Amino acid sequence: MEKTNTSLRKTFKGLLGTLLILVLSIPILAQPDTKAFEKYIEQARIDWDVPGMAVAIVKDGKIVFEEGFGMLEAGKKQKVDENSLFAIASNTKAFIAASLAILVDEGKINWSDKVRDYLPYFAMYDSYVSENATIADILSHRIGLGTFSGDVIWYKSNYTPEEVIKHIRYIPQAFDFRDGYGYSNLMFITAGEVIKAVSGQPWDEFVKEHFFKQLGMNRTQTSVIPLAQMKDVATPHALVDNVNTPIPYAPWEDSGAAGGIISSVHDLSLWMMLQLNHGILGSDTLFSPERQIDMWTPHNSFRVSSGSKKNLPSRHFSGYGFGWGLSDYKGNMVVSHSGGYDGMYSRLTLVPDQNLGIVILTNAMRGVSYPVTMRLIDAYVGGEQKDWSADYLPGAQRGIEWKKERIQKRIDARVMNTKPTVDEDTFVGNYFDPMYGEVDIKKDAQGLLMEFKSAPALNARLSHWHYNTYKIEWNELHAWFSFGTIQFTLDNNQNVTGIEFDVPNDDIFFDEIHLKRE
Repeated sequence: MEKTNTSLRKTFKGLLGTLLILVLSIPILAQPDTKAFEKYIEQARIDWDVPGMAVAIVKDGKIVFEEGFGMLEAGKKQKVDENSLFAIASNTKAFIAASLAILVDEGKINWSDKVRDYLPYFAMYDSYVSENATIADILSHRIGLGTFSGDVIWYKSNYTPEEVIKHIRYIPQAFDFRDGYGYSNLMFITAGEVIKAVSGQPWDEFVKEHFFKQLGMNRTQTSVIPLAQMKDVATPHALVDNVNTPIPYAPWEDSGAAGGIISSVHDLSLWMMLQLNHGILGSDTLFSPERQIDMWTPHNSFRVSSGSKKNLPSRHFSGYGFGWGLSDYKGNMVVSHSGGYDGMYSRLTLVPDQNLGIVILTNAMRGVSYPVTMRLIDAYVGGEQKDWSADYLPGAQRGIEWKKERIQKRIDARVMNTKPTVDEDTFVGNYFDPMYGEVDIKKDAQGLLMEFKSAPALNARLSHWHYNTYKIEWNELHAWFSFGTIQFTLDNNQNVTGIEFDVPNDDIFFDEIHLKRE
């Protein structure tokens, strides 16, 4: 018996020694080199021709990296830092979803509640959809509208949110209710009004009280108006002839629930840590972990295309929750959102399995934030360390060239030495589209003018292009579009009946407006 015990002890010691050797032989993952991050980000900024950008990383409940790169405005000397303010655009949507989550926790609403329970004037393309659309539906882009459809209603308009929502009923259906995906800013404007109806506070006041104040997001704004009195504010840049050109901030106040927050990477780091801690801040619960599960559950799933699989072989699913995009990468769940504002792009990405968050804010309309984000994620999750910036830059440049070619085709199609088929004075008058509103055509000594009653910032002079088509000479520089024309339509008796738009771009669809002569 003693011999047996001695033998077992020797065997155990041998196994213990072998195990110790194996443990010691496993390489300890070094913390990522932040100096290497700085070098990579700055090179990407230069390669993508971005005037300025700010980047922050949170890991395990701490801010481990927050730096500014480049300048607040092209051609000027003031540098970007971690407190520089940028428009975060659609990254606002997660704040809207979290605000509604608080109201769910308080028992004031349910995700399955009908929108009409709170906004009786809410109406869609179909009476059944109008009556049955839920809060969950409007937060997950499954309402049946096409991506960005109807954005022309609110863009630079003076409509109130309620007035914008009352125009939605005229937008045509793009796919069956709850049977597709159409990214809809209009539905988040609607969600913002639900917050107001339930809480008695406008969405921005609710967000300030429940998140900005609690988290110490002291520089974050919900309007461009205070920016004029603030320092360290990044300037938006439009791309004009491939050159970054400074432009003023666009007023998004009345559509702000879809994308009106202006913030810094430092303040957003506090927001990311709250998210990664499941809504808990110290001893307080701002929203419950259960509600975060709701927000991070795919309520609208997408097909992972062969192209996506080629670029991301480890991806198995992709979808949208409530205010967040959801996917996987190298065995980790990824929770993310991008934002596009006039002259600024942003991206916020969480990798909950790694307790990791990354936010990138830029003052240019170039997509550098995605490849830089992926490079930083790789540094933490391991595996192949791909040069995402170098891989994605050629495709981005092709995209710019394609947009230029799209305009050039229209220029090449112009028929020279023509004139209108009717006297130009007959074009003067009032035109109306129930989806959009009123547009007036006037005339002065220099020629025709186009005035948007709901959006004076879109006013333009018209110059003859060919036949009954006129080129739009915008009074202001716009970030999303430049070249455009309108065509006056006539009936068989040469009476002017309406106006059709052709403004090639991927975001603000003027061709949804079908004006009729009043």
